Amino acid sequence: MDFVSGYKGVVGRVFGNDNATSNEDSYVERLLDRINNGTKAEDRRMAMVELQSVVAENHSAQLAFGAMGLPVLLSVLKDERDDVEMVRGALETLVSSLTPLNHAKTTKVEVEPSKMNADLLSREVDNISLLLSLLAEDDFYVRYYTLQVLTALLTNSLSRLQESILAIPRGITRLMDMLMDREVIRNEALLLLTYLTREAEEIQKIVVFEGAFEKIFTIMKEEGGSDGGVVVQDCLQLLNNILRNNTSNQTLLRETVGFDPVISLLKLRGVSYSFTQQKTINLLSTLETVNMLIASGPHAETGKDTNSMTNKTALVQRKVLDYLLMLGVESQWAPVAVRCAALHCIGDLIAQHPKNTDELARKVLGEEPQAEPALNSILRIILRTSSMQEFIDADYVFKNFCEKNPDGQKLLSSTLTPQPHSMVHAPSEDDVNMSFGSMLLHGLTMSESDGDLEICARAASILSHLLKDNTQCKEKALKVELGPTPQSMGTPEPLMHRMVKYLAVASSMDSKDGTSNGKPNLYIQEMILKLLIIWLVDCPSAVQCFLDARPHLTYLLELLSNQSATVCTRGLAAVLLGECVLYNKCIETGKDAFGIVDTISQKAGLTSYFLKFDEMQRSFLFSSKKLSEERKPVTRSSGASMVEVEDHENDARMEDERNEEHPILASLFDADFVAIVGSLESNIRDKFVDVYSNPKAKVAVVPAELERKNGESEGDYINRLKSFVEKQCSEIQTGANPQQKTSGSSDRFQVENFRRDLREASQRIEMLKNEKSKLENDVSTYQDLASKMESELKSLSDAYYSLEQAYTQVEKEAKSSKTGGATPYPDIEAIKAQVREESQKESEAELSDLLVCLGQEQSKVERLTARLLELGEDVDKLLEGVGDDIGLPEDDDEDED
Repeated sequence: MDFVSGYKGVVGRVFGNDNATSNEDSYVERLLDRINNGTKAEDRRMAMVELQSVVAENHSAQLAFGAMGLPVLLSVLKDERDDVEMVRGALETLVSSLTPLNHAKTTKVEVEPSKMNADLLSREVDNISLLLSLLAEDDFYVRYYTLQVLTALLTNSLSRLQESILAIPRGITRLMDMLMDREVIRNEALLLLTYLTREAEEIQKIVVFEGAFEKIFTIMKEEGGSDGGVVVQDCLQLLNNILRNNTSNQTLLRETVGFDPVISLLKLRGVSYSFTQQKTINLLSTLETVNMLIASGPHAETGKDTNSMTNKTALVQRKVLDYLLMLGVESQWAPVAVRCAALHCIGDLIAQHPKNTDELARKVLGEEPQAEPALNSILRIILRTSSMQEFIDADYVFKNFCEKNPDGQKLLSSTLTPQPHSMVHAPSEDDVNMSFGSMLLHGLTMSESDGDLEICARAASILSHLLKDNTQCKEKALKVELGPTPQSMGTPEPLMHRMVKYLAVASSMDSKDGTSNGKPNLYIQEMILKLLIIWLVDCPSAVQCFLDARPHLTYLLELLSNQSATVCTRGLAAVLLGECVLYNKCIETGKDAFGIVDTISQKAGLTSYFLKFDEMQRSFLFSSKKLSEERKPVTRSSGASMVEVEDHENDARMEDERNEEHPILASLFDADFVAIVGSLESNIRDKFVDVYSNPKAKVAVVPAELERKNGESEGDYINRLKSFVEKQCSEIQTGANPQQKTSGSSDRFQVENFRRDLREASQRIEMLKNEKSKLENDVSTYQDLASKMESELKSLSDAYYSLEQAYTQVEKEAKSSKTGGATPYPDIEAIKAQVREESQKESEAELSDLLVCLGQEQSKVERLTARLLELGEDVDKLLEGVGDDIGLPEDDDEDED
């Protein structure tokens, strides 16, 4: 072939020194010469065996073979089909040339020879067609080695080989036929198809058309289902490749084979429920299949979303929810990875599907007397699990359960009843008989004694889902009062106040522990802040409850300026403060909107305050670059690593990307919450501007000295205000009287009053100046309008006078024409009467003639009718239709005219 000479040049550039590999090159060349030009069949076979051995062990020989050996071996495969041993040896040598060598020698090879050989072999479509034709041979090893060659080519040149196989007639059909071959060849063909169908929609459709679903499920059943070996994993990987992002194939599976074969793989068999590593991988692959059928993103296409909703309905009808609850909730001996995947599938199964949501709410797990609702069991997992990923997936179930489900939220929030004081510090094992709300409140408060607030933060996340976009649930939660604490002096404490207290405790623990142990506490702070933000959204009564305790506002202002807190924490504190202004309906001084804005301005500064929003929006958690991390497909290479869920490894990986933010927040701060915060930020900025634009309408009271007196002119009023301002300024500059010097606090108080009065007087003067300029503008406008109307009225009067003059002149001319004796005109009315009389006479004559003719014709008709009756004819039937066409000729004539 013509690429051999060019390839030799590549070999020289790679090795640099031809002498270093001259021995290998010459040896490979001699072997190829014996194969190509040998006369004895046995000698050629021995040369093929030696060539395969040296290519399999030596990089230099592997590279040299690509330059010289591919044309020789392809010639053997094409022209010597009868010599089975030579064909076997050629195919085995090709496999060795395409397999990377791990035990590299001291000489560093810059280019991988196996990849270069694969590139050369896959360039020509004829080479791939030749290999596919070998699958029809009877010899077992020929078919087996051919599949291995194709698999090696796919691993190195996937897209090129996919295009080549599509271009070859019946190429995929030949590969699909291998699935019905002997077990070893079937397994090799299965592995080949898993590579071939990866991200190739056209090939996926052809594979399905060739009966892939039936063959895959038949093989898995023969291998023992989820208890089978790696062959079941390969079948599931092939199935997932066919179904991934392919709506038509999913529809075909649902309407032909159905979902029963998939669901049966989730069924646990036996009594011991042992989970080997391979069984765990098979279950993870099956759960991945279920997730593909039901998952739909927030911006999914309409057709795809409809397909996923149909799949959800069909799967729940086939009782898949029972198997998922068994794997994710009841089987606590199952591996953590399986439990997490099952919980995530439950979350996707109920997302935006009211019927499935109601079905989950009705599910009861366990047997009497230990039976309890499934949602209670999932909540217990959240409060007890030590796996961060399991908490995230269980939280995902509640998020989707409460999303656009106000009835479900009311159902769960109606159980928010605190337990007796004796149960507050009871161990978590005693919560079996609690209601959902009582268990949630128990989780919110149970960690108070030992100082570990992580369980409280998890429960706060669930409570935020219950309260989101539901005013009734927020009002219900506001009425919840927890048992007294030593700090509350024996009085019950509202739930919101307890949450703010835990927020402050988490902050103090963080500052006490330092940066080494600060991560969990930062995560706790942000989760409690998320709860409070959702609670206060569009709920003035929640804002009132929050502001009832004065220290709450003080603590938020301290948290806002705390440099040891994360950017996200300070930003969320700023949002919470903004909500206290945005949804504030208080009228009490200091707690109203203007009072809070004024406090923020004095303690933090508005520029610094709004800067917290900008910093938060630039952080990873709120940036537009944050993408939802999709679960990686389960493959042979990644399956073993996915069995064990190691939280600390995931945390370390994600921590490098998110810097100071806790990794759990990337999952719990979803797109909906980010959108809520973005909308709140915009509304808060507008509200601050509105509050500063209308301060007097809110809380300001004008002193009596600044009120305008009755009958006082505008000029006198302005002069009096100026004298008042000057007096206040002089008092401030001179330091007031000597008695004030003895009391520093009184001095500061009066100075603040003077400053406030001065500011208010200045504002009032500016307001009056603006009103005066506005009135002057109005007066000038009205004067211009009056002069304009006066000129228009004068022009109208002149026009009327000229019209009156013209009318008088015309009237005079008319009188003079009558008296002048004009020529008499003919009598028109008399002429009209004469013409009318003549035409009437002519019409009467024609009418009398017509009546005579009609009478004659009538007598003829009566005679004919009597004669026809005598003859027994039906006169009416004979006359039927007579006369209908009369007038048609006249109509035609009229049309022609």
